[in-house]
Amino acid sequence: MTEDEVRAQAYAMPLTSPAYPKPPFRFVDREFVIISYRTDPEALARVVPAPLRPAEPIVKYEFIKMPDSSGLGSYTESGQVIPVSYGGAPGGFTHAMYLDSEAGIASGRELLGFPKVLAQPRLEVRNDALVGTLDYNGVRVATATMAYKWKALDHDAVAASLAAPGYLLKILPHVDGTARICELVKVHIADVTVKGAWTGPAALELHPHALAPVSRLPVLEVLSATHVLTDLTIVGGEVVHDYLA
Repeated sequence: MTEDEVRAQAYAMPLTSPAYPKPPFRFVDREFVIISYRTDPEALARVVPAPLRPAEPIVKYEFIKMPDSSGLGSYTESGQVIPVSYGGAPGGFTHAMYLDSEAGIASGRELLGFPKVLAQPRLEVRNDALVGTLDYNGVRVATATMAYKWKALDHDAVAASLAAPGYLLKILPHVDGTARICELVKVHIADVTVKGAWTGPAALELHPHALAPVSRLPVLEVLSATHVLTDLTIVGGEVVHDYLA
């Protein structure tokens, strides 16, 4: 290959067989269970990077089942999103994310900076309850339960919440291990169609793990829970702050 051919073809690793296609990524029948809980404000302050600011001592713990993801297939995620503000405007900072897809991990981390790590999340219906579990190498890290389709929610309000800005800390290293890229990325979501949305009673339990430390943001009180079925597109992002500039 010539240098021009390399430049024309290269966008992801490996060069001749990239792990994922180019964006945008369309998700059909994407299913969320989001449990909002109150946590320790000091613990929260230790993990939110400036210039973001925590909005309240609240964390949203998510389980997301994605059976139809363009270019990525079918997989499940679980993790924590923290309500924040940036320049006075509200948004959400993705603090932790665990999933069972190599393509999903590679695309999310390399393109936008999602903090994706390989693990074993599940979201399923067991009789009258939605049950979300997260295992890391066979060790239980999180368990969530929610009443199934207990009370319907307004679709427009839920769609607006899903389209709110998301923020990610994207870090890519030099070959010597120092940071070559360290940026705050704002994620763009479009074409949101809410097919169903419900709330109901919920519970969340987090367990300590050295390599999946979701319990460092402890559950002090469960505040609310949302179950959503939707179609949406992640169209890309923009760099809003460069830590190395």
